Amino acid sequence: MPHADDATSALPVIPNPAISASDDETHPATMQIPAVRSRRPRRRRFVPVVTVLALVGVAAGAGVGALVDARKTVLLDVDGEVTQVTTFAGSVENLLRSHDVMPGEHDAVTPALDGPLRDGADVVVRFGREVTFEADGTQSTDWIAALDADDALRLLATRGSDVRLVASRSGDRVELPLRLSADGGQVDVVADGETQTLDYDGGGVEALLERAGVEVAAEDLVSIAPAGSRAAGRGTVTVVVERVVVEDVTTTTPLPYTRTERRDPQRFSDLSPRVEQAGVEGVRTVVERVTTIDGVETERVLVSDDEVAPVNEVVAVGTRQRPAPQPAPAPGGGSVSDDVWVRLAQCESGGRPDIVSASGRFHGLYQFSVATWRSVGGQGLPSQASPAEQRMRAEMLQARSGWGQWPACSRRLGLR
Repeated sequence: MPHADDATSALPVIPNPAISASDDETHPATMQIPAVRSRRPRRRRFVPVVTVLALVGVAAGAGVGALVDARKTVLLDVDGEVTQVTTFAGSVENLLRSHDVMPGEHDAVTPALDGPLRDGADVVVRFGREVTFEADGTQSTDWIAALDADDALRLLATRGSDVRLVASRSGDRVELPLRLSADGGQVDVVADGETQTLDYDGGGVEALLERAGVEVAAEDLVSIAPAGSRAAGRGTVTVVVERVVVEDVTTTTPLPYTRTERRDPQRFSDLSPRVEQAGVEGVRTVVERVTTIDGVETERVLVSDDEVAPVNEVVAVGTRQRPAPQPAPAPGGGSVSDDVWVRLAQCESGGRPDIVSASGRFHGLYQFSVATWRSVGGQGLPSQASPAEQRMRAEMLQARSGWGQWPACSRRLGLR
């Protein structure tokens, strides 16, 4: 007779009335796969299947009894697709081979492939998928044999206190190599400070975001977190969209110039410093590339740091002492008396030291122009100087240039 491990021989089916679809819920759960959740049952597609065997040239009696003893009924769960199978396979590996299931190195199988197949066993296969995940801020890639995103997060929970799956980007599409929830149910979507809970229809992350009306830019991050960890929703998992903004920020800082004084022995010390080179502020320009996630800065990278040096101010400071002015001789000889200066001031300004002419050109007791005032060492405006200084500067001007500096009043007073 055929070997007991051949699951597809030509023997006729010998039905077992003790086996029914309801046995799915009464078989003991024997799965101990690290990559598969232990909770059962799921909402599964359940199809009772009987492997047909042909009995050719086998006598009744003891031969038929041996076949009945070799036959077994098991539940086969291949990545969430569950069927009840009647088989004569003696090992898990032969059972899977007879159903064209060939587990790879990253897949998980329970019981073990080389273990014996027993009646009433649950044979569970979970295909491994390479996923990218973030654990406490550190991103990694690994193979996970899980049924859906919820299973994967449970398996990765030992990697850190904050673990989430990271969706990949293919062009403008957002993708995850796992279903979000094998059981359907609901999924939370968190974006822009709002939470939506949607019925999950088995589609991908991209389709779910479209249903939620959430647009995702090329720089945005999309991740899948455990239920309730990022939103007050009701879903089995949470799809989180984080807005990423990258922009260049320019900061300018003025650089002050300094003042350098050059001593000039040819310039009178009572003159104001003369600017030989005007000062110009410099500027430092820093450009930084700043990344924010949902408005919180996460990275700042220096792009450029340029500096324009300031131009220092250079002024000439006179060190030459001006000789004391000689008193002007009075008309007909002699020095000018105080009375002459009082009468001249009265004629020019009415004796008011702070007066300014209507044209704004002449100032003070002796109606100095600003240029003339400065030529005799005056600072600021004549009308702002004390009467004593105005008198002194007037005497200096008269000694240098004569009474012709006050043409009208000097004639009226008979000074020339």
